Amino acid sequence: MFFISIDTSIQYHNNILSTIGNTPLVKINFESRAAIYAKLEYLNPGGSIKDRSALAMIEDAERQGLLRPKGTIIEASSGNQGIALAMIGAVKKYRVIITVSKKASEEKKNAIHSYGAKLVVCPVVERYDDPRGCWAVAKRLAREIPHAFMPDQHFNLANPDAHYRSTGPEIWRQTRGKITHFFAAAGTAGTISGTGKYLKKKNPNVKIFGVDAANSYFSTKGNQKPYQIEGMGIDHDTPILIYYR
Repeated sequence: MFFISIDTSIQYHNNILSTIGNTPLVKINFESRAAIYAKLEYLNPGGSIKDRSALAMIEDAERQGLLRPKGTIIEASSGNQGIALAMIGAVKKYRVIITVSKKASEEKKNAIHSYGAKLVVCPVVERYDDPRGCWAVAKRLAREIPHAFMPDQHFNLANPDAHYRSTGPEIWRQTRGKITHFFAAAGTAGTISGTGKYLKKKNPNVKIFGVDAANSYFSTKGNQKPYQIEGMGIDHDTPILIYYR
């Protein structure tokens, strides 16, 4: 048996989840009349910005009683949300099942496995509600497995709210309110909606740009086709874009 004495003046975190957020801005040396900065979300403990929304959705479900101790988290993901949920599940001792499409990278699938989550690989489909696809499979598993909760990131307003409460205020503070344009890839549209809403509230003149996939449901007005890029593409009508307004 041994004991460790900690100087109470030392700043430390009680667990890895408290390190989510407060990522730095770094200037990018592109040739441009404007200063361009990147927010280094890969420095979140799960390696992406999805840590923010994943934690927000899980904590919201816990408050509502939708997710109880020893319950199961089930979610469809292109990879990063799955990694974040698998990490959170490991810390909070939930069982986690993540469904992904075949186009998800091996690195992301391995990361999900490394946190102890179960991975279900589904075919690439044209419509998100195709019963063979990862979203429909996740919905089915959530119905079949007792005490399961599906965050359903594409429809859960706790997703954009996480960015309204954290990402937006951080960027505003870090730029001292001088930001003029904000660009982000759009998949669930949580980042662009939540962050954009906050920045617009602080300064209506800030321009918000969401980058969508050319073959997505949103870009093609409902005539989407499969595409290989991961982590972006608005593939259905979503209340998250309404949140922005």
